[in-house]
Amino acid sequence: MDRPEFYRFHQGDRVLPFEAAEYDARLTGLRQIMHDAGVEACVFTSMHNIAYYSGFLYCAFGRPYGLVVTQSENVTISAGIDAAQPWRRCHGDNITYTDWARHNYWRAILSVTGTGKVIGFEGDHLTLTQKSLMDEFLKPASSHDIAPATMRQRMHKSPAEIALIRHGAQVADVGGYAIRDAIREGMREIDVAMAGRDAMELEIAKRFPDAEYRDTWVWFQSGINTDGAHNPVTARKLKRGDILSLNTFPMISGYYTALERTLFVGAVDAASLKIWNANVGAHEYGMSLLKPGASCAEVTEQINAFFAERDLLQYRTFGYGHSFGLLSHYYGREAGLELREDIDTKLEPGMVISMEPMLTIAEGNPGAGGYREHDILVITEDGNENITGYPYGPEFNVIG
Repeated sequence: MDRPEFYRFHQGDRVLPFEAAEYDARLTGLRQIMHDAGVEACVFTSMHNIAYYSGFLYCAFGRPYGLVVTQSENVTISAGIDAAQPWRRCHGDNITYTDWARHNYWRAILSVTGTGKVIGFEGDHLTLTQKSLMDEFLKPASSHDIAPATMRQRMHKSPAEIALIRHGAQVADVGGYAIRDAIREGMREIDVAMAGRDAMELEIAKRFPDAEYRDTWVWFQSGINTDGAHNPVTARKLKRGDILSLNTFPMISGYYTALERTLFVGAVDAASLKIWNANVGAHEYGMSLLKPGASCAEVTEQINAFFAERDLLQYRTFGYGHSFGLLSHYYGREAGLELREDIDTKLEPGMVISMEPMLTIAEGNPGAGGYREHDILVITEDGNENITGYPYGPEFNVIG
């Protein structure tokens, strides 16, 4: 029996999140980055960059995946376990490597790059073990960390990306309303979360009938469970007067969006209402600051001052927002576009960013709980456009 190291298995119709011209434009931008850095071939290994430049979002299960880009070729590298699915979901060529011999993955990459080239790699993703294998098989003349430059490219969204993100924000709203409808005393967090997740899955399938569906989820927290922004769902039962945190996360072809809101069950006490209103005020003030030319650090310091004037800054636990695009809770992060004191990136038209101030008051204190509002905004030529529709604040979100 012939046991090849790698082969091409292409069958079925190709369906991608975007038109071919969108991926060609991204690759043109990447090849300019490569030219400027003197890189002859890029070997991408992360889920987000492979998806960004090819459309294919892999599921590793212990196997490495890749995308090789040269000035003339772009080839995804996938494992035999996936058969032709990676080819159907990628722009460009695809090579399947086999399990017949260890490191056939690198032999497949070598068939595209050859040896002795200047290789671009992702320093924030490639492990030391895989970097050693890259050096052994490709014998690069030199290697260059291309990850920071690709992150900067991903921060600027195309009109097609913004259109998809807009759909995602609308789907998040659908999940929010489904959660609101499910909230009542005695319900478990998990039951409410499932109502939101199911509503979003159905809405995504309606809007994108040819897509692959995975990874949409909800974090719905109550009481003490609201103290952290990413606390998992539990079976805790809702009680009257509970503070709630609604977090819906639809995933459409690797593109993540979010809706996050503070709510209360039945009634909100005076101390909680004061803190809630202060956080809403910071949210609205923060959104007004998101405009071209403003730096992430400047926006952060101005919201810090807002909270400090109200003696609330000590209850802030993380930054005020981040970029949106190809990212998730387990892959991808455009860390150069986060609203933090140590990020000096200036906002530009076409960037997409959240505003999400959060205050956490410890148990045993008046107003205990975590307060958080979250909207997604597209930076425009003269300001921003808020693409989140679900209302925030006490008027709409005291339920029952």
